[in-house]
Amino acid sequence: MELQPGEFLAICGPSGCGKTTLLNMVAGFDSVTKGEIKLDGKVIGSGKIKKLSPGPDRVVVFQSGALFPWKTLIENVIFGPVCQGILSKDEATKKGMAYLKLTGLEKFADQFPMAVSSGMQRRTEIIRALMTDPTIILLDEPFRAMDALTKSIVHDSVLKVWDLLKVSIFFITHDLDEAIYLSDRVFIMTTRPGRLKASIKITLPRPRTPDMMASDEFLGLKKQVFDLVHEEAVKAFERGEKEMAK
Repeated sequence: MELQPGEFLAICGPSGCGKTTLLNMVAGFDSVTKGEIKLDGKVIGSGKIKKLSPGPDRVVVFQSGALFPWKTLIENVIFGPVCQGILSKDEATKKGMAYLKLTGLEKFADQFPMAVSSGMQRRTEIIRALMTDPTIILLDEPFRAMDALTKSIVHDSVLKVWDLLKVSIFFITHDLDEAIYLSDRVFIMTTRPGRLKASIKITLPRPRTPDMMASDEFLGLKKQVFDLVHEEAVKAFERGEKEMAK
């Protein structure tokens, strides 16, 4: 499995197949038991080296919100680069405000997280992840709790920022629509023990627009991805029934 520089890669598969475990190994939060994980040619995880290796070159946006509730949006955004000494407070604020403006949040910069919507909070978290210029951003189902309309707005904001910065994104999701809409490729994992089942190239042109989701090309890709994931989900269900019967 390879992630190219600047690529948006989605990972789909049945529950329990190891998607989040894989993400945590790339992030350096979980140890690798076999094989290697490399970033720009450097080994960051290996079955031969039982050592966790998180680093600033990889940033994670988790399923649940992680903004500091006592800080405003702009204070949350600048926290990382200022604490790491990458940017001065003035430099970080200027950069952060530019990103907030790009995603339509500049008017809410001085609001606390509790005063804005969940969609605005998620956009802020993704902006915060970008502030230290990581090599790769790891997204662990960050949009799963959103309603369809909010999710669509956040998707377009994410694509706008990604298109500008071309950072590599490793994206875990169960939502096949968003996997196809956002990504360049979709990797399908098998039921446990998780293996790579297929790699689907998303041929939709960029920039992506919501009306594409009703196109024949999109629906054809969705059927292809659905059939592969569904096949593995059935296997997982049948295995679970057999284990319960023992």
